[in-house]
Amino acid sequence: MKEKIRVAVLYGGKSGEHEVSLQSAASVIQHLDRDRFDVVPVSIDKQGKWQWNDLRLIEEAKGRALPIFGDAPEMRLSPQADGRAALLPVIGSATSPRPIDVVFPVMHGPLYEDGAVQGVLELAGVAYVGSGVLSSAIGMDKDIAKRLALFAGLPVLPYLALAKRDYERDPARWTQAVREKLTLPVFVKPCNMGSSVGVHKVKQWDALDAALRDAFLYDVKVLVEQGIDVREIEVAVLEGEPLFVSVASEINANPKHEFYSYEAKYLDQDGATVDLPAKLDAAQMERVRQLANDAFVALECSGLARVDFFLDRQGGDFYFNEINTLPGFTSISMYPKMMEASGLPYRDLLSRLIELALEKQAGKHGLKTDYQDEL
Repeated sequence: MKEKIRVAVLYGGKSGEHEVSLQSAASVIQHLDRDRFDVVPVSIDKQGKWQWNDLRLIEEAKGRALPIFGDAPEMRLSPQADGRAALLPVIGSATSPRPIDVVFPVMHGPLYEDGAVQGVLELAGVAYVGSGVLSSAIGMDKDIAKRLALFAGLPVLPYLALAKRDYERDPARWTQAVREKLTLPVFVKPCNMGSSVGVHKVKQWDALDAALRDAFLYDVKVLVEQGIDVREIEVAVLEGEPLFVSVASEINANPKHEFYSYEAKYLDQDGATVDLPAKLDAAQMERVRQLANDAFVALECSGLARVDFFLDRQGGDFYFNEINTLPGFTSISMYPKMMEASGLPYRDLLSRLIELALEKQAGKHGLKTDYQDEL
């Protein structure tokens, strides 16, 4: 009988999106094919402690979000001689080492989508789902992602990026710079957050400072972006030859939220409705799917990504908004829903992502790392 692949599902973390990660990971663990994969739940608590969690206890909890047990054994990740990695207990832990073949990071926010945890996994020499360090960092930084998108020829709305240190030195100068470049309304967004955390729609200039100060609580760089009357369109992309690009979906936020905020996404059951597929004509659907393909390539993503666009209601033009290299995997998240609507069921999607991770790791093993012969 073929040995099962050991998959460490990594979740939690210190970011402001900790709770969203617990929901995503619960869904992933529930849907992983147990005939092919052994699931090893690994949490990171809000203090940054890595812990192995008993799968049986998690399944008994049967919650929409995974629990994090305070008394779970603390672990560290270590490379092994056989090319795999292992979770090793720290001193005083009773559990034994647990070899793993691949890590499925189901995490969101700074340190987990921005290349930091990907760097840890690279050092451990273990296969992992999703983009590498570079593209993760690029995708997380909305400013840098937009710069590269513009360089690749993708359309982007006008915006201004503000550094916290510069803004605090002279707030009046930077609010004036925003007023000179953009017109109301504008959107204020932390550069390196997701799930609409810290995002504000500013409709009066006297509200700009408060919006900026709140956004700077979450990041040291903030975007102020031109607001226009738009439809919010999303596309899911999966690595392959060629790339597998889903049909687009459209998010329709409840008018009481004004835009697709954190509350609309996760707290209000009636916060938004979704059109899947989006109500686009054939030319529009082809256009946005091609733009998603181009964004995935331009930002050198691998594995998966959800690409978000604005569609100008008046002019009919698409604008690249952002790319998410570790999109949500909750039961209502759009990435798996778009893939399913395009013919790839959730369980098969998870299996394919793990296969891609293992293929990528196998390719790395063929690279030369010993340079002594060159000297």
